[in-house]
Amino acid sequence: MTSFTRSDDQTGHLKTLGTGHMPRPEGGPGVHLLETFPNRFPHRPYIISLAFPEYTSLCPVTGQPDFGVIVAEYIPAELCVESKSFKLYMFAYRDHHSFMETITNTVLEDLTEALDPLWCRVKGLFSPRGGTHIHVFAEHFAPLADEERRLEIRNIVSEWKREAAPHGWER
Repeated sequence: MTSFTRSDDQTGHLKTLGTGHMPRPEGGPGVHLLETFPNRFPHRPYIISLAFPEYTSLCPVTGQPDFGVIVAEYIPAELCVESKSFKLYMFAYRDHHSFMETITNTVLEDLTEALDPLWCRVKGLFSPRGGTHIHVFAEHFAPLADEERRLEIRNIVSEWKREAAPHGWER
């Protein structure tokens, strides 16, 4: 017989994970859809990368669908985003009319508000429309008073961008 073990991860407050269904997001995309859990390793700067390859939204002028990949990368401080809530958040854009530049920056602002990360970057890698590729990159660094810590975070991010960009996507 198999014996399972559990970590000390705090999960009791999560609403969408483990429910067996994806509720339809009310009111469109917003920070209210992003659930978080405590980062058990705040002493160690590490990068989390979430890629959502099924992204869709609607052009605010024509109503035509836009497709793409949204990649969110961040170094957590005290909180991490729960991945199912991130998926629900991204699904909320399906009936949302907005420009690609606005969406990428809004995702960054919502993640920054929910997580208060040390660093966060959102990449909107949109499928060509009319023969034009549009890739939007938006980035946030937390203001850190500790100069040594600030440089450490910037060095980790620079290294990540230079050598460890996941999935072969543009850096």
